[in-house]
Amino acid sequence: MIKALVTDVSEADFDVQHEGQVEIIGWLYQYYNEEPHNAVVNINGGAVKKSDIPAATQLFTTDWVVRYMVDNSLGRFYLEHNGDSAIAEKLDYLLPGELTPADNQIELDQIKVLDNAMGSGHILVYAFDVLMEMYLEQGYSNRDAAISIIKHNLFGLEIDRRAYQLAYFALMMKLRQYHRRALTMNIVPNIYVFEDTDNISKEDIDGLAVASSIKQDLTEIANDFANARMLGSIIKLNRNFDVPTLKNELTSALAASSLDIFGTNQKIVKLLDVVDIVNVLQTKFEVVVTNPPYLNRMDKPLKDYVKKNYNAYSGDMFSVFIWINVNMTVKNGYSAYMTPFVWMFIKTYEALRIAILDQFSISSLVQMEYSAFEEATVPINTFVLKNSSTEHVGTYIKLSDFKGGMEIQRQRVIDAINNPELKYVYRTNQTNFEKIPGSPIVYWAPRSLIQDFVGGLPMDKVVKPKVGLQTGDNNRFLRQWFEVGFDGIKFDATSINDSVLSNKKWFPYNKGGSFRKWYGNYDYVVNWEHDGREIRNFRDDKGKLRSRPQNTDYYFREAITWSDVNSGHFSLRYREPGSIHDVKGMSAFSITNENDSSLFWILGLMNSPIGDYVFNMLNPTISLQVGNFQTFPVLNASKKIRNISEKKSIENIKLTRADWNVSELSWDFTTLSFLTDIADHKQPPP
Repeated sequence: MIKALVTDVSEADFDVQHEGQVEIIGWLYQYYNEEPHNAVVNINGGAVKKSDIPAATQLFTTDWVVRYMVDNSLGRFYLEHNGDSAIAEKLDYLLPGELTPADNQIELDQIKVLDNAMGSGHILVYAFDVLMEMYLEQGYSNRDAAISIIKHNLFGLEIDRRAYQLAYFALMMKLRQYHRRALTMNIVPNIYVFEDTDNISKEDIDGLAVASSIKQDLTEIANDFANARMLGSIIKLNRNFDVPTLKNELTSALAASSLDIFGTNQKIVKLLDVVDIVNVLQTKFEVVVTNPPYLNRMDKPLKDYVKKNYNAYSGDMFSVFIWINVNMTVKNGYSAYMTPFVWMFIKTYEALRIAILDQFSISSLVQMEYSAFEEATVPINTFVLKNSSTEHVGTYIKLSDFKGGMEIQRQRVIDAINNPELKYVYRTNQTNFEKIPGSPIVYWAPRSLIQDFVGGLPMDKVVKPKVGLQTGDNNRFLRQWFEVGFDGIKFDATSINDSVLSNKKWFPYNKGGSFRKWYGNYDYVVNWEHDGREIRNFRDDKGKLRSRPQNTDYYFREAITWSDVNSGHFSLRYREPGSIHDVKGMSAFSITNENDSSLFWILGLMNSPIGDYVFNMLNPTISLQVGNFQTFPVLNASKKIRNISEKKSIENIKLTRADWNVSELSWDFTTLSFLTDIADHKQPPP
C-alpha cells in the first residue's frame, strides 16, 4: 500500500490546498477496495451477490470529470439564476453554450445538490468548493457559508458504510477548514448509508407508542427498506410520506422508552435513519450528480426488482440511475453522470434514449476514447441532462481519436473550452437523433446523412437480416471441419429437409470469425443430425432449454454475413448455400430467394468505406448487431450503378475464394499454389 501511494499517486494529490484531501481519501479507498473489486469483476459469467455489490461497483471518479459534471450542472444552474455573476471565470470545465436565463429567483441555501451513489465523497467535496465561491460572491463570510453548505446544500446516499464514513470525514474536514469550532457545534452532514430493515417486524412496529397511521407508514417503509443494502438509491417509494410527523412520533417513542430489553430503542434509531433517507428519496433537487454503479450481472432478487420497477431501463444499473436521477430534479434542474457510453447506441438502451430525447435535454456530453478510463473495462462518457423539453441544442465533444488515457482526454477538453471551433466540438440539435431508427446519439452525423435516413429505404426492406442458432454449448456441438470424418459432413444441403435426407451428422456452421471481406471463414461444422435433435433438446440440470434454434427457415440458404464482434472495421462476406448461421455469424438473406441479385449489390455497398463510416456511427462499440444492420439507409440507385456493384462483388468473391482455398485449412483445398507455379514453369514454350 505505502509503495503504491508513493509511486502511483501524484504528489499534487497530497496537497490539501489543491483538493489533495479528497484525492488522497479516494485513492486510499480505491487501493483498499482493489483486491475485492478485482475478485468480483473477474468472475466469469456469474451474477454479483448482494454482499459483493459495493466491491464490484466502487470506482474512484477522475478529478477532471468530477469538475466537468459539477461545473456544467451546479455551475450552469447558478449562472442561469444569476445573470450578472462572474462565477464562470472560476469554473475551469464549463463548456461553451448558451445559457437560458431563469424567470425565477432562488436563494443560495435552497439549491440542493445530491450524489446518490457518493462513494468516498469526491463529487460532494468539489460541489462544496463551487458553492463556497457562490456564497462568497454573494457576500457571505467563509464560516457562515461553510455551515450553510453542510446544513442546506449537500446531500448524499451510499450502500457501503466504509465509503460513507470517508465521505462524512471529508465533508467535516471541509467544514473544519473554514470554521475551527465546527466539530463542537453538533452540525451533521445530510449524508446517509442504507441499512436493511429486515430485522424490524410488524410486531416491533405495532409495539411502538405511536399513532396507528404512523405504524402503517413505518410498516410500509420497513418493507421497502428490507433489502436496502442491495437496492440503495433505486428503492421505489409508492407514495410520499409525512417525514416531519414520522420523526416527531419516533423521537417521542424513543424518549418514552424505558428499559430496553428487546432492543426496541436500537430499532427506533434505525427507523429514524431510514426516515431521513425517505426524505431524500422523495425530494426534488436542483442538481443531481453521480458516477453510478455499472452492473448488469445482477443476482435474481435484484434483477427481479429492477425488472418490476424499471423494466424499460433495466439493461444495467447505471441506466436505472440515469432515469431515476433526471426525474429527481426540479423543472430546469440538472443531472450529471459518468457512465459507459453504450447507452448512446445499442438496442438495449433504446427506450432510455427515446425517453430522454422526448422529455429532457442533453445539455452537454463528452465521449471519451474507447480505452481511456483504465479503472473500468468499458468505454466511458460523461454528460449532463437538463429537466427541460424545450431546449434541444447541446454541446458535444468527441475524443475518440485521442489515445493515451484520461490525462490526454482532459487536455483535449480544455483545448475545446478554449477554442470551441475545434473539429471535435459539435453543437447539435437532439431532434436529429430521432430521425434515425433507434435514436442513437450520433451528434457528429452530417445533415446529409440524417436526411438519407429520412428518405432512404431501411436495409431490412432490401434484404432480411436474421440471427441464427445458439447451441447452448459450442464445445459440445461444434468442431472444426478437419476434426471429424470428411464423409460425415454434408457440404451442400439446401434446406432442412435436404439435411435430414442426407443422414449426415455434420454441416457447415457460420460462426462469424475474424475480419475478412468478400469470402472466407469456413472453419466450423455443427452437429445437426436428424434436424438438430440433440441441440433442440439440450437442457440444463434443472430441465431448462439451453439452446435457441432461431430462424430455422433460413438455414442452408445463400447469404451475406458479418461477425457480431469486430475489430473496429466492418467486413461483409458472401456465404454459399449449405451453412447454418450462428448468433455471432449474423447473416442477411434474399427476400425472394429466387435469383435475386440484391445480396451482391448490398455486399458491394457495405464493403465500401460508406458501410464502415455509417456503422461506426450507428454503433461504435465492437459488437455490431442485427438491429444496426437493418436500419442502414439504402438510397435508390440506377440500374447501371447496381450492375457495376454486383459485378465487382462477384469478381471480388472469386478472388478471395481462390485466396481462401489456397490454404490447407480450407475444405476445398487441392494443392499448394507454388506447386502449380512450378508445373507451369516447366511447360515448354509455345
